[in-house]
This record gives sequence, structure tokens and C-alpha cells, in this order.
Amino acid sequence: MTTPCLLMVAPNGARRTHADHPAIPLTPEALAADAVACRDAGAAMMHLHVREPDGRHLLDAGAYREALSAVRTAVGDEMVLQVTSEAGGRYDPEAQRNLLSELRPEAVSVAIRELFGDREEVDASGELCRDLQTGGSSVQYILYSPEDLVYFNQLREAGVLPPGSAFLLFVLGRYETPPVADPARLPDFLENLTPGDRWAVCAFGPTEAECMGLAARHGGHARVGFENNLWRPDGSAVRDNAELVRQARERIQASGRTLMDPRQARAFLGLPSSGDRT
Repeated sequence: MTTPCLLMVAPNGARRTHADHPAIPLTPEALAADAVACRDAGAAMMHLHVREPDGRHLLDAGAYREALSAVRTAVGDEMVLQVTSEAGGRYDPEAQRNLLSELRPEAVSVAIRELFGDREEVDASGELCRDLQTGGSSVQYILYSPEDLVYFNQLREAGVLPPGSAFLLFVLGRYETPPVADPARLPDFLENLTPGDRWAVCAFGPTEAECMGLAARHGGHARVGFENNLWRPDGSAVRDNAELVRQARERIQASGRTLMDPRQARAFLGLPSSGDRT
């Protein structure tokens, strides 16, 4: 496999706070500093959440614009910036759709289980995803299980989701005590993968780097960061998100693949190059 690998970083997520790790970036300024460090470590894309002043997960277009502006000022076009519509235990599908309709981000991740879990939400959520893609946004679909992937395929075949190649995120593991991801679960996803779809993996706990190496060897892409993992493979705490990016980079390069640069990442995601952005 010689295709370059897209290495993404998810630096904060919706749930963890400084009580979990003091280096989790929770403000626009902290996200901007983290972006610089992770870019320098090899990440070409950042998946970011925004928070309330008290640390709670937030879906708010104004807060996202502030954070995106801070990060963009820090790294320019050297990272693709992806927002999330994650419910985080606070938001219903309508609130999630409203955020994305107002924000119109360059890249976004949406969870099939959240936006399409209720039959009454399917049509509105499908219309939004089609509209975002038509408008030039890169949409990544989060799949928490192989069953989610089967459902995703059904939605696309029915015309609810846009036709053609999609970019998928396979989630290995979940929040638990201690959080752990089993690399052996990856083949369960790949069995239901439609030819032509691109995919990446994120993984909970100290097996994160191992899972990234496995994904790279199978032609996939990688997402690491404090959203899912705080630890080295030996179980000790990492220093920061940049260390997790470096660990993943080493596993990816050991598989024989190179990392995508920002220009390659934009082409991979169907986004305009830096010189074409308005």
C-alpha cells in the first residue's frame, strides 16, 4: 500500500476535561496552540469540539466560528478543520442540523446512529447531508459498529445519502473503565465496506497506536487524540496530543506508507486547494 495516509487529530472531544488530563485544549487559544504542535508532528487535519465556559460540550455556530478563526490564524491552510455535530448527551437531531445549516463548515463529521437513528429524522438529516456535499463541504460519517455500516449502506442505496464514494470513520471501542479498543474488530467493519469508499479508524485507550498501524496496513486512514485516548501503549499518560500524533506517524510509516500533506488531504477530501479558497 503506497497511497499516502491521512493523519487526523481529535484533540478534545465532548466529554473529557482538565480533570482527565491538564493538556486537553478547551478554549480557542488552546486549540490554536495544539493545532500548531500537531501540525508539526504530522497531522494534516483537526477534528475539533467547542465547549461552554464550564467545560460542557457545545453546539453553537458563533463559538465554532471563534475557534475556527483562532486555529486558522495559527496554522493557515496547513490543516483541514473539521467540526462535529455530536450530540454529546445534550442535543437532538434538529439542533445538530441547525448548527450545520448555519455554519456550513469546510469539513464535518456526523454520526449515523445519532442523525438517522429515529425514522422520523431520516428525511431531514438526509437532505442536510446531500445539501452539505453539494455545497462543497466534506462530510465524514461516524460508524460505531459494523451494524451502523450496514445501515449506512442501506441509506445510501435508498437515495437518502449522497451517491458515490463516501468517507467513513470506524470507531473501535467506547468510553468505559478502563477504555479499550480491540484491533481484532476492524475486519468486522471491512467485511461490509463498499468498494470505493474511503475509511479511517479512531480507537479508545492504549491500543490506539496499534489500531492506527493496522488501519494503515489495510489501506485506511488514522485519527488519534485526547477525544479517544490519553495513554501510551504501556498505559502511562502521554504528554499531549502531539505525542499521540507522533506515535501514530511512526506506526503508519512503519507500514510503508507516507503521510498526506495538506494539499494531498484537500484533494483526498474533495476540497479546494489553499489558493482556491475564498
